[in-house]
Amino acid sequence: MICYFTGTGNSAYVASRIAGQTEQEVLNLFEKIRSQDHTALHSEKPWVIVCPTYAWRIPRILSDWLKQTPLTGSRDLYFVMTCGGSIGNAEVYLKKLCRQKQMNFCGCFPIVMPENYLALFTTPTQDEALECIRKSEPWIDQAAQEIRQEVPFTSIQAEAKDKLNSGIVNVLFYPMMVSAKKFTVTDACIHCGLCAKVCPLNNIQLRQGQPQWGKNCTHCMACICRCPKEAIEYGTHSVGLPRYTCPL
Repeated sequence: MICYFTGTGNSAYVASRIAGQTEQEVLNLFEKIRSQDHTALHSEKPWVIVCPTYAWRIPRILSDWLKQTPLTGSRDLYFVMTCGGSIGNAEVYLKKLCRQKQMNFCGCFPIVMPENYLALFTTPTQDEALECIRKSEPWIDQAAQEIRQEVPFTSIQAEAKDKLNSGIVNVLFYPMMVSAKKFTVTDACIHCGLCAKVCPLNNIQLRQGQPQWGKNCTHCMACICRCPKEAIEYGTHSVGLPRYTCPL
């Protein structure tokens, strides 16, 4: 079974393409994470987790969900991580997670996809995004082939900077960066409520039709990138930048 978590669609696209080549069932984990549903899941085929990279590891909300959710049937677990450039030393933490779940770690495969992290970086134009995705597709297909053949992914040799990024930088990133305090809404808001619906942590409430952010944010960028009127800003950094959702 292929399970995916996504904020702006990159991991959904990768999961769908892998599923098309492996003939596996696909499950969007959004509602399960949002509702804290930890009901056991079952698959006779190897498990494949597809997700974005947050500070050189898998998202904490996904890691927490995996720790609490029984995966029965196959004991083999693959990870495919979309990223803007690198997944750092994520592999070592995923091996630990697999040991905790008494599952076989079958490797972690990085897929470079268009950048969506409006809190820090510049997002691509649609043409730039499409070119990036085109370049990623042979790598997605390679991952799918290895999953289909049930061959473990090649281990990634981590450098010193990778260990630093996935280690102390990740630890400091969440308390220092991951907050909803800088999200604001402009007069362009049409009160559609989509931002609240796409928040995986149910962190957005509508008051008089306008979004109000709580304290439980994971910086998935779904609210700001999926707003149909680009009425949400993240401080001043996002002003004038294109919003990104996977165009395919």
